[in-house]
Amino acid sequence: MFKKFFSSSRTPAEQPVARVRTPLVDLTKKAAHSLQKSGLDGQRAAVYLVLDRSGSMREYYSDGTVQYLAERILGLARNLDDDGKVPVTFFSTEVDGTMTVSVDNYAGRIEREHNKLGHMGRTFYATALGAVLEEHRRSGATAPALIVFQTDGNPDDRAAVISLMHEIVGESEAESVDAFIAFVVFGKKVDFLRTLDVLGLRADHVSLFQADEPEHITDEDLYDGITHEFVPWLLGRQTAGR
Repeated sequence: MFKKFFSSSRTPAEQPVARVRTPLVDLTKKAAHSLQKSGLDGQRAAVYLVLDRSGSMREYYSDGTVQYLAERILGLARNLDDDGKVPVTFFSTEVDGTMTVSVDNYAGRIEREHNKLGHMGRTFYATALGAVLEEHRRSGATAPALIVFQTDGNPDDRAAVISLMHEIVGESEAESVDAFIAFVVFGKKVDFLRTLDVLGLRADHVSLFQADEPEHITDEDLYDGITHEFVPWLLGRQTAGR
């Protein structure tokens, strides 16, 4: 468990001292290696992180697993994004809260913010995903979005999620958005997410990385699990002249 990597000592002000498992510079190098293995040619992407706060996620927050995931995604973002920041959206029944982790302020941030948000609800993907898509639209960014979407269970709003998938690839009346969603699943409840690959959409904007025991995922496995489908998609945009 990652819990052992967080100090139990306290400062004179009785505040816990947050520690990190792997230095961010090392995570950045590992992410760069994974991107290079997949054939990235230096293109950019705006990286977002969405975190599940449904009740079944409690242990993953308390043992540091979610905090460490955010640190790893920040390492990935340092290779793809140019501002050293990752916007974070917490969700359960609705959007529970938002924040930003950055190279200057990330240690212990996820745990502290989670503890402020109170009740952990059910698992509704669409509101959080839709909020991030809208954030990317409004940002005016010319680079596509890479949305790392972490969850530990199937959604309670399946129809709404499928509707969003059609929107992303421009197969609905809503304005399309240039985005790729990399689902990172803690546990085995992934049957719904597997169906997203067989929706018959004209483009594949989704990947799935499953971690039965997320506290034991290596940095390399996580990065490879995200990049092996995202990078070909990203490079395909260049071929299409986007």
